[in-house]
Amino acid sequence: MICFVATPIGNLKDITLRALETLRSADVIFCEDTRHTLKLLTAYDIKKPLRSCHKFNEREAAEKILAASREGKEVAVVSDAGMPVISDPGNLVCRFLREAGEPYTVLPGACAFVSALVLSAMPADRFTFIGFLPDKTGERRELLTRYKSNRDTLIFHAAPQDVERYIADMYAVFGERRACAVREITKLHEESRTFLLSAGLDGEKRGEYVLLVEGAGEENPLNALSPREHVKKYMDAGEDKKEALKHAAKDRGVPKSELYKETLDL
Repeated sequence: MICFVATPIGNLKDITLRALETLRSADVIFCEDTRHTLKLLTAYDIKKPLRSCHKFNEREAAEKILAASREGKEVAVVSDAGMPVISDPGNLVCRFLREAGEPYTVLPGACAFVSALVLSAMPADRFTFIGFLPDKTGERRELLTRYKSNRDTLIFHAAPQDVERYIADMYAVFGERRACAVREITKLHEESRTFLLSAGLDGEKRGEYVLLVEGAGEENPLNALSPREHVKKYMDAGEDKKEALKHAAKDRGVPKSELYKETLDL
């Protein structure tokens, strides 16, 4: 049998009894980083053969997992933290096993973005998990644009060095919104901080982050107008051009400069 096993995201005590039983009975464990998984196994006095399964060798690992299972071996698949497949290697393995007709199961447990959603106190009745964003700015903003009108709470993973540029691009695409940054989940310095996208997140960035952004509100009917018509609506209502530009830019979630060039004749 092949088991995908959730492991702790910080505190090593956050592992289920069933997960420990499975790891102890496994003939081989496939993991993202053998050194990282060894620390978990050592903490529970478990000694098993470890094989790597990361994003650079996942296809090869999938073939080995299938072969081991068909030899009658008990196989466990884990990632460094949390649930395999979720922003971690494993999805290709699942597809490979499904196509091969090989059964597998999952042992639920810790998951960073679910814990972060609770810690954030943001709306949780509807949410959309997006995970890590692309490295290139253009691709990142293109992806964010797909979720601009989504009314669900949006959830992202971010490495510490990416947090500031992620937030800057979110503000550029979404406009002003409330957000929350959660880090060090289940650890000593667990932190959940709310902020506005326009203000960004101050302080030194350490540890892996989960960023949560409130969903889009009701669509402003003025946004259906052309930029020029939108600004003119506010000017006709008595605002000067500067205030009208500011108001329309906030409605549309874009910089004022983007509207200014469309309204030079006003």
